Amino acid sequence: MGLLALTKQRLKMMRKSEFGSLMEDVSSFCDKHDTMIPKMDARYFRRKLKRKSLDVTYSHHLRVDIFYAVIDLQFQELNRCFDVVSTDLLLGMASLNLFNSFGYIDKNRIMRLAKYYLNAFDRSKLRDLSCQLDSFIVYACGIDKRFFGLKGISDLAKVLVKSDLHQTWPLIYLLIKLTLILHVATTSVE
Repeated sequence: MGLLALTKQRLKMMRKSEFGSLMEDVSSFCDKHDTMIPKMDARYFRRKLKRKSLDVTYSHHLRVDIFYAVIDLQFQELNRCFDVVSTDLLLGMASLNLFNSFGYIDKNRIMRLAKYYLNAFDRSKLRDLSCQLDSFIVYACGIDKRFFGLKGISDLAKVLVKSDLHQTWPLIYLLIKLTLILHVATTSVE
């Protein structure tokens, strides 16, 4: 998710201020390979309509019709693939990741994840899940060594079952099971 945020930030920066440096690179390439470069302030002509010029310059056409359009398409694709729901689901799943002994656990993200399971978590169960998470996080992060060094969510489910702690924190176990099902379903689709 950090790389997604970085990519979006870089695209914004490129759109805002990097057209000039791109044009310098293109000019250098064209000079090196003896390729003609049109005058940027000249009127742009579409190839199909050679006789009729548009009311834009080559510079405008390259910046707006090509450069901005490509960056905007990239943004649309990122937003399509990583909409708010997808992002919440991924961040919630990542918060259940046991890498670094729950170093990335985030109760708020886990609660947002649970809210997407409407059939499993009503308002009352969400409140109970919140209470269970408070205790579970303290227990799993510092008291019970069986939770240390686990490799993923499935390992967490196994430890909960083997230690009968799935009965102590049934809503956490339910959320983990639903998340594993979602993970398997999305992985098999890819």
